Amino acid sequence: MKRILILLVMLSLVFSACAAEEFRILTTFYPMYILTLNVTENIEGVSVSNMAEQTVGCLHDYTLQTQDMVKIEQADALIVNGGGMEQFMERVLSARTDLPVINASDGIEMEQSIEDGLLNAHVWMDPVLAMTQVKNIADGLAAADPDHGDSYRQNAVAYCARLEALDSTLCDMLKPLEGVRIITFHEAFNYFAERYGMVVAGVIANEPGEEPSTRDIAETCDLVKELDIKTLFTEPQYPATAAQIIARETGASIYVLDPCVSGEESPAHYEAVQMENARILREAFEL
Repeated sequence: MKRILILLVMLSLVFSACAAEEFRILTTFYPMYILTLNVTENIEGVSVSNMAEQTVGCLHDYTLQTQDMVKIEQADALIVNGGGMEQFMERVLSARTDLPVINASDGIEMEQSIEDGLLNAHVWMDPVLAMTQVKNIADGLAAADPDHGDSYRQNAVAYCARLEALDSTLCDMLKPLEGVRIITFHEAFNYFAERYGMVVAGVIANEPGEEPSTRDIAETCDLVKELDIKTLFTEPQYPATAAQIIARETGASIYVLDPCVSGEESPAHYEAVQMENARILREAFEL
């Protein structure tokens, strides 16, 4: 029995040493997680974990959980989207001044949100801007973990090539929709729409994370009728109740577009989501 206990202690020390040598990367939420998985793919000695749960939409109203605090304490680098998306992190990070924080949106000019007067930080929805985020992530990780710097940058180049191919395909698929006006659940699709020539004429929810008010619904109904809009676009992470009311009042149809804030833990999932969004848009406009 004594020998078994000694063996268990020795194994525990070995595993602890291995864990200590691992470079642990923490991302704030799903889009950053997927981009980072691609930057770190097949690099030994590097792990990536995500903070916000998969069921979370955008982080506007996210509340830190106990397990989040543990992950932050153990992390060697933190990757944030930036643009005010992670305001809830400011107080926590003041206690970990040694933690490298990589802002994936560094250098990206963001539009102002009409929802809350802050910046619209959903830049990952434009594949071209997502490429900038990938490069920022790779450069930030290379600075924080120079031993794997070349690997991060090589992976970033390979992933950006895939995103460039994705963008080219989406341009071809959505070219017939240039100038089309759409109404979305909230402002998650503004950058996507701008990239492919569409116009977000209005949003159903003016306050992110909250159900639209009666006034919001009435104003959207008026806008749908005024612009003769035939389709509304909701998101799978939020209830479609308000859109269903608007559809009944206006005769518009409802389709679902995914802002890629939850989903499979697969490096290719972002590309799959964007292709499906393009397919749904074509279907909605009978192309």
